[in-house]
Amino acid sequence: MKALGHYSIAASLTVLTVIGALWTFLEPAGRSSLLVAAAIALPVQLGAFALVVRAVGDPTQFLLRWGLGVFARMGVVAVLGLLLHRFESLEPTVLLLSVCGYLFALLLLEPVFFRNHGSTQFAR
Repeated sequence: MKALGHYSIAASLTVLTVIGALWTFLEPAGRSSLLVAAAIALPVQLGAFALVVRAVGDPTQFLLRWGLGVFARMGVVAVLGLLLHRFESLEPTVLLLSVCGYLFALLLLEPVFFRNHGSTQFAR
């Protein structure tokens, strides 16, 4: 589970970097939305990565778990989109775009940690 620990650190640093870069450009409601989006996206992404990294040596399990992770991410975005009207104190555009952006950016980080932690047997 070394890959999960390293990925968690990299994902957290990525999210913190994005928050720091966007913080000055947003109003208070947008800042709150950015933080809520991070609090939603980071655990979902870490859970999906943990699910996939355990099946790195088995191609069938890997693809099955990867697909489940994709559907989980899509489900989170869909549910969030349906519930946006309930969050009156948050900026809906910032919240939804931030969740999607975090999930996409963190998804792009995953292959780096598969490659560096013994997943080359999957490519054979």
